[in-house]
Amino acid sequence: MSEIGLRARKKQRMYRTVSDTAIRLFLEKGFDAVSVAEVAAAAEISKPTLFRYFPAKEDLVLYRIADHEDEAARVVRQGASPVEALRRHFLDGLERRDPLTGLNDEPEVLAFHSLLYGTPALVARLYAYLERSEAALAQALGGDLDARLAAGQIVAVQRILAQENWRRIAGGERAADVKAAAVAAAERAFDLLEAGLPGPAGR
Repeated sequence: MSEIGLRARKKQRMYRTVSDTAIRLFLEKGFDAVSVAEVAAAAEISKPTLFRYFPAKEDLVLYRIADHEDEAARVVRQGASPVEALRRHFLDGLERRDPLTGLNDEPEVLAFHSLLYGTPALVARLYAYLERSEAALAQALGGDLDARLAAGQIVAVQRILAQENWRRIAGGERAADVKAAAVAAAERAFDLLEAGLPGPAGR
């Protein structure tokens, strides 16, 4: 393996280690009760080093989903109808119990979602992430006004579907019992998108 490849792998390990350490502390004590200095000490790095990897405290948590930021854009570039490609991708995620679909009742996933959605600072940072995801999708759809309108609706639909699944599971239902309704809701939502989106995104 090249020196560049080794450095890249080492950097990714550092990201994962520091993020995992931070999330463990946040789950134990609460996001607001843990300082960045405490995370750095637990990860055995300096505070300046931590900030080189994570510019904001919230990024320590959002790192777990950061690599999905341009996922919708990648999906629509595969050549099929954008809405149909995203429909298949979301339904595949439900089948795999992908945490991003909200249809996952593993305790560690539920704990992470509770941390994320129960912390105002993290919710605000999550919306910034969604805005970047929306911008990437709009660019993949052509970048004009119709593309931006379509991207906004698609990202909103995916977010609402995932939140509804998570809400039901957080309320005590099992993922297996929610799945049929989750699939039906996704099919209905993407049907509405396909019928109503402007321009090539709806075809």
